[in-house]
Amino acid sequence: MIVHAYKYQGAGNDFVIFDNRNNEYDLTPEQIKLLCDRRFGIGADGMMLLGKSEEYDFSMRYFNADGYEGSMCGNGGRCLVAFAAHRGIKKFEFNAIDGYHIAEVLEYTPHRCIVKLKMTDLEAGDKYSENAYFLNTGSPHYVEFVEDTATYPVDEKGKYWRYHPDFVGGTNVNFVQIKDNCINVRTYERGVEAETFACGTGVTASSIATYLYNPDKGFATREKVSEDVEAAKYDIHALGDDLSVSFKYNKSSKAFTDVYLTGPATFVFECDIEID
Repeated sequence: MIVHAYKYQGAGNDFVIFDNRNNEYDLTPEQIKLLCDRRFGIGADGMMLLGKSEEYDFSMRYFNADGYEGSMCGNGGRCLVAFAAHRGIKKFEFNAIDGYHIAEVLEYTPHRCIVKLKMTDLEAGDKYSENAYFLNTGSPHYVEFVEDTATYPVDEKGKYWRYHPDFVGGTNVNFVQIKDNCINVRTYERGVEAETFACGTGVTASSIATYLYNPDKGFATREKVSEDVEAAKYDIHALGDDLSVSFKYNKSSKAFTDVYLTGPATFVFECDIEID
């Protein structure tokens, strides 16, 4: 079978995408795994299907590189919005596995867009340990603060926490360093089973964890909305590119709302590829 595929990347987090609005693609886990293989296929951290939606402008289905459907992918969502824009879609309300999302294309070219994507609301939850949090931003994330992300053994420690028995079903793992008015984040992703160049839900979780962990929040952009609500924005440096996360926090309800992930989404190439 010959399929027509597109490749996009968001901050180095790369994806194979299919336009499935005509329901022509029903790929097996083995086929998806082959497409994502960096030696025998196109090579990607995951695969996505742009589909029809009865309620919204389109739908998103995300599959990990292991071939199986995964939870929400923030960079994937931004890349799918750029892909939709390149297909001529003008509005960007869509449903994914974690529910409703809306996005805005802040900058547009035929090859690169800056996309602002609304993520899921969440509650603050409890600290996991003195220097770590566990949060669900559409996907589960363990976030640990370390002294130096550049030298930290991400692969070794990532594997340890990824399969830790405290996290039923496994978790994504983020290591965070607060440095130079920015958050440095490195992420070990489940489903990929390796470090990726960026993770959208991961940098979102890392920003929210930083807000909870760092009491003075001196390097974040902050604005008091009301007596109980504060708005904050963080700049994030991932291995693949820079991103930003903004949100509102209600101190009374301990809820994070209006959570937005913003960054580049870039078209890489399109191709026909034969798969069994």
